[in-house]
Amino acid sequence: MTALRFTKMHGLGNDFVVFDGIRQRVDLSRAQLRLLADRRFGVGCDQVLVVERATRPDVDFVYRIYNADGSEVEQCGNGARCFVKFVRDQGLTTKREIRVETAGGSITPALADDGRVTVDMGVPRFAPADVPFVSDSDALVLPLDLGGETVDITVVSMGNPHAVQVVDNVDRAPVTTQGPRLEQHPRFPRRVNAGYMQVVDRATIRLRVWERGAGETLACGTGACAAVVTGIRRGLLDPVVRVETRGGALTIAWRGPGTPVEMTGPAVTVFEGVWEIPAA
Repeated sequence: MTALRFTKMHGLGNDFVVFDGIRQRVDLSRAQLRLLADRRFGVGCDQVLVVERATRPDVDFVYRIYNADGSEVEQCGNGARCFVKFVRDQGLTTKREIRVETAGGSITPALADDGRVTVDMGVPRFAPADVPFVSDSDALVLPLDLGGETVDITVVSMGNPHAVQVVDNVDRAPVTTQGPRLEQHPRFPRRVNAGYMQVVDRATIRLRVWERGAGETLACGTGACAAVVTGIRRGLLDPVVRVETRGGALTIAWRGPGTPVEMTGPAVTVFEGVWEIPAA
């Protein structure tokens, strides 16, 4: 039986098992990843994050992300904040700002003196083909049939796919019942993260997100970015927005089309440990 050293971290309750894949070999099967993420039989987490060596000279590290169901995904905003804290705490870099390669594109997280992290999350993409979402229309708000129920969504890619709805009260939103149906809808060939946004005022929203492969999480960084840019484009929000999630608050800033989204929030180390890996 092989063992791997790990660090347990979270960003507003969105929790991660983080592996240093530079000083140890991390090669886990989908079944092993699911067991690791299980909160009764494993360590327990929403996502597993792996730090790897850069593959090109213009980035510092490669960042790989696996959901609790073992699927590899393109992007994770709360994880990105934990990533920069992890590589500094582990002595893998002395930089406060790093450039990281992900499957969804490059991002740039920067660690401030107060421990908060700001991440340049890149430019959001709204074209349905970029999400991807099967549609003949590029309208900002699109109707989607959920088996007799029609919902109005805005689709956006933050390196990973999102479908955002505006709701009157996020506490009463059908996140756990409708979210899974949205995630698996055939018009989203790579599945989708379903966001439910309540606009409190022009500088504040409340948000819940059903994440593909993980279920509802206490916070979703890319979901917060997707919700804010949706609200700004719909004329509901100002350029800097406080996003209140069940795990805490993030600050999202976006200056408009063609510019990157900036996300600022905390990153917390919980504990370190060694996981005895069962056979695949």
